[in-house]
Amino acid sequence: MFCQASDNAIPIHSLDPAALDKWLESAPDAQRNWVKASGFEAAPGTHLLVPGDDDIACVLAGREADDRLWALAQLPGVLPEGDYRLEADFSDEEYQRAAIGWGLGCYRFDRYKDVPSPTARLVLPEAAAEEIRTLVEASGLVRDLVNTPAIDLGPFDLAEVARQLAETHNAAFEKIDGERLEKEFPAIHVVGQAASRPPCLIRMQWGDPADPPLALVGKGVIFDSGGLNIKPGAGMVLMKKDMGGAAHVLGLAKVIMALGLKVNLRVYIPAVENAIAGNAYRPSDIIRTRNGTSVEIGNTDAEGRVVLSDALTLASEEGAERIIDFATLTGAARIALGEDLPPIYGRDTDSARAIQDLSFEHEDPLWHMPLFEPYRRLIQPAIADISNTGTSKFGGSLTAALFLDHFVDPGIDWYHLDIYAWNLGDRPGRPVGGECQGLRAIWQWLKAQG
Repeated sequence: MFCQASDNAIPIHSLDPAALDKWLESAPDAQRNWVKASGFEAAPGTHLLVPGDDDIACVLAGREADDRLWALAQLPGVLPEGDYRLEADFSDEEYQRAAIGWGLGCYRFDRYKDVPSPTARLVLPEAAAEEIRTLVEASGLVRDLVNTPAIDLGPFDLAEVARQLAETHNAAFEKIDGERLEKEFPAIHVVGQAASRPPCLIRMQWGDPADPPLALVGKGVIFDSGGLNIKPGAGMVLMKKDMGGAAHVLGLAKVIMALGLKVNLRVYIPAVENAIAGNAYRPSDIIRTRNGTSVEIGNTDAEGRVVLSDALTLASEEGAERIIDFATLTGAARIALGEDLPPIYGRDTDSARAIQDLSFEHEDPLWHMPLFEPYRRLIQPAIADISNTGTSKFGGSLTAALFLDHFVDPGIDWYHLDIYAWNLGDRPGRPVGGECQGLRAIWQWLKAQG
């Protein structure tokens, strides 16, 4: 995937059509003639091997004029084995993005069948090599977890992934289940009690207690049948990805710990399966949460916000000054913004918009959405404190965010990402299947916070 600087590395010229014209002006006659004869025009996603006297002289890779992240993403799977180096008029930060895209283009999910791995290797800039490798590895972890079917990834299996990650980075790890979970985290227990594999709360802690406390909370619904409000088959087929939020916080935690961000990190993952049995929770049930709030269940298929309520409460109790949660929470977010643009909600509007701007700069887009207070009336039922569904079919992502906001103590700097965590179609560097969304953007923002 990556290699150190090498005198024998083959240059890759990343070019849009205008840059190709400029390159041709200074190219040797033989190379210029070869490119013209090939018909190469630097269209995005295309490449051309330019021969030298004995081997490949260089590679030309077409891209959009403003594309950096995906400029090289198609190459690892099509280039011959060897070492390559990027030659382009890129800034250091743009080079790093292109290198991350190369790494994402190397991803293969090979747990269940043999898939050839790319043998081309890209030279990394020494100063940024560790961060590039870590971000690529974290994205691969997210993709692997989301791609793994629930038969091989139950709540306790997810806890084991977290335990191994904690062990690697000398973090404290705890798995809360059984009677303690039922007593202390009743909402998590109720949602997961009908499954043959019991629910749990995963908790990790890393860093100096004197550093600013940061909590990451991830929805860990390892499979969502919809419960008694059962999904149709078409709606259930991708529900192995409903633990995508948990995968993201584990990936982000890996980056934070590996790169040594100065925070007191806590990770909270409610891990459950939303299943059907005689003891499954029902529509119209009223359940109690950890902080005493009574929740009327309007729909058992809106379970993610219910399990997150207890985790957010614990994060607040344990002194988090900033909480960031990731969750594959609503179809309404997809209807509003599509698969590639997750919404981000935040109590601090200026910071949420700054994250949005930074996310576009780093080609990991997020879109700021408002916590529109008047819609809170839509989740206030007559006989309980709050409902897990709104009284209107409109604004579903907003009312879900307002539900979560209820369980975060006042004064905490809280952000909520309603992610999709999936690619519906193949694109360079983005194969069909699990996807990492918003992680790099949030990392860049946290890093900039100092």
